[in-house]
Amino acid sequence: MNNDVRARREERGLSQAGLAEEVGVTRQTINSIERGRYDPSLELAFRLAGFFECRIEELFDPDLDES
Repeated sequence: MNNDVRARREERGLSQAGLAEEVGVTRQTINSIERGRYDPSLELAFRLAGFFECRIEELFDPDLDES
């Protein structure tokens, strides 16, 4: 799943660890999301969107063409 987590995090001047602390996960989780290796749970997607003050659809873009 494509996402804008890294760009939005960097716009706010946050480290991965800083964002992780804000949303209650580990730095490794944020790293995995940013690299597209882990799709967040719906709950975490809502927490991230809430933190960035945007809609989930603005933050995450599922690549529906992937098999």
